[in-house]
Amino acid sequence: MSDITSTSQKRDARVEPVAAPHDQRTTLLRTLIVRIAAALFVLWGTITVTFLVLSVLPGDRATILLNITSGQVIERTPAELAPINAQYGFDKPIAEQYLHYFWQLLHADFGFSFELQRPVVHIIAEQLLPTFTLAIAALLLAWIIAIPWTLLTAGRNRRLAALGSAVETVMAGLPQYWIGILLLIVFAIGLRWFPVVGGTSWLGTVLPAITLAIPLAGFIGHAIRGEFERSMQQPFVLSARARGMSLAGVRLRHVLRHALIPAITLSGWAIGNLLSGAVLVEAVFARPGLGNVLVNAVSNKDFALVSGIVILISFLYIVINLAVDLIYLIVDPRLRGRL
Repeated sequence: MSDITSTSQKRDARVEPVAAPHDQRTTLLRTLIVRIAAALFVLWGTITVTFLVLSVLPGDRATILLNITSGQVIERTPAELAPINAQYGFDKPIAEQYLHYFWQLLHADFGFSFELQRPVVHIIAEQLLPTFTLAIAALLLAWIIAIPWTLLTAGRNRRLAALGSAVETVMAGLPQYWIGILLLIVFAIGLRWFPVVGGTSWLGTVLPAITLAIPLAGFIGHAIRGEFERSMQQPFVLSARARGMSLAGVRLRHVLRHALIPAITLSGWAIGNLLSGAVLVEAVFARPGLGNVLVNAVSNKDFALVSGIVILISFLYIVINLAVDLIYLIVDPRLRGRL
């Protein structure tokens, strides 16, 4: 009897204690605070690096401002530059300029564009919709490319799977700038199927969206492929086949559903990445949006406008990825101690 009691005690000792609800809430809250603090730190780093880079760019901002205002690119005397430097604070130390700018951001004041003579917030609000529309169109197109390609090549013979993986790797590594120029030369200038100068119409959105979608389709396809091939080895595949379901039906209705989970997670990163990539692609296709505004603002050292666009894109990227992390913390408690 004592042996039975001793064995029962040992077995009970091996049982891991279950975390109390209070401990789970504390762990979740602590993880959330860490993730939010990390996001704020990244945003602060983005603001600081943007400010420092723009401050050391060659060219005097007061001279550029006067040349833009007058329409004459000429040398300016110190007497002409002094009022401008005093008005915009260009004559103050870099540290003081940084603290003043950071204080403005804390009060949601992005400043005034001296190039366009308008508040930065108003300029960004007008140009954000075309950029956001292009990013969403590219994301949908990337999914349309990735899913059929994965169904065609994943989980089959080794050569076909290797071909599919190789194509995805090449697609993911293609530079967006190079893809855009190639599409522009072939389909806009050569075949004249699309306008050379892009617009907000659907016809003017096709080539820019393809440019952004091709590399992203490679990343999404690679993520789907890995999980797809692992799911093909799971017991539920054999069970479904034993019930008489065709292989195509199993792949489409069961395996693909499991394989999409990593790619959905990747889409959170993709939206932020597409917003930043759209800036470059819009410049290639001369498309309305934040791209052209940013290129002109950099060339004219319009500090307020450049930093406003960069901070906005960084903020959206951080918020989207933070939202994905928080959703995972809620859905899968096992990740709370690892994020």
